[in-house]
Amino acid sequence: MGSSGEAERPDVPWLKAELRQLYHGQDPRSVRFRWTLFVLDLVTVGLFVEMTFVTKQLWMIVLEMVLGVLILLELLARLYIAPSPRKRLIRLSTWVDVIVIISLLAAPFAENLGFFRILRALRLFRSPQVLGSLRRVSPFVRERETSIVAASNLFVFVFFVAGLVFVTQADRNQDINTFLDALYFTVTTLTTTGFGDIVLVGEWGRLLAIAIMIVGLALFLRLLQTVFQPPRAEVECRKCGLARHDRDAVHCKHCGEIIHIDTEGSV
Repeated sequence: MGSSGEAERPDVPWLKAELRQLYHGQDPRSVRFRWTLFVLDLVTVGLFVEMTFVTKQLWMIVLEMVLGVLILLELLARLYIAPSPRKRLIRLSTWVDVIVIISLLAAPFAENLGFFRILRALRLFRSPQVLGSLRRVSPFVRERETSIVAASNLFVFVFFVAGLVFVTQADRNQDINTFLDALYFTVTTLTTTGFGDIVLVGEWGRLLAIAIMIVGLALFLRLLQTVFQPPRAEVECRKCGLARHDRDAVHCKHCGEIIHIDTEGSV
């Protein structure tokens, strides 16, 4: 009876198992699937940047809506395989995806929402699946994962704020005509260079410039800290669970347990 009942509904568990394998498996097909999602994020971000330089055409609107549908399907798949869909639904990353989907599907009606799709860049290097794949194929990524995450945070902040500057200033500021102008202003403000050739207008423009300096400088300093600090080894302590240690460590600095770190014999 039980086996026949399961045979009547083979597609539901099969689909969930198949999706979980694609998102979490280590076989070549699963890795290719996750890299495809990575490329999808790149296209979403790149499309917004490209459209600030050219006049939007019909094929661009169609492409935006297709991307919106694909990201919506991908979000539904992640909710479907989640152990607790409700908990997954209240995550910040889920709502970031919802905002991006709305900005893509509403492209023909609300062009000013375009800069929100920059948020999709949050997933480029913060995705555990992508980072896991990169760690396995690249020793550099294994050693510099913290720096890569810090760099991705700074990258997302710069491009998101540049998009915000472009959307809020392009129609009222004669110095900002393309996304490149907004990006140039953001970088010079963040680094406190401040050439003064571009200035945001209005009270909200000045408040935005202040936020760029405060938040952006903090992210930039965090990146410098991770770049110049000694690389750590990813070895979990069997006693306390501490996952990151100095590469020449013999004992866990938290509990004193002996740890074994594989090295390549370099001096």
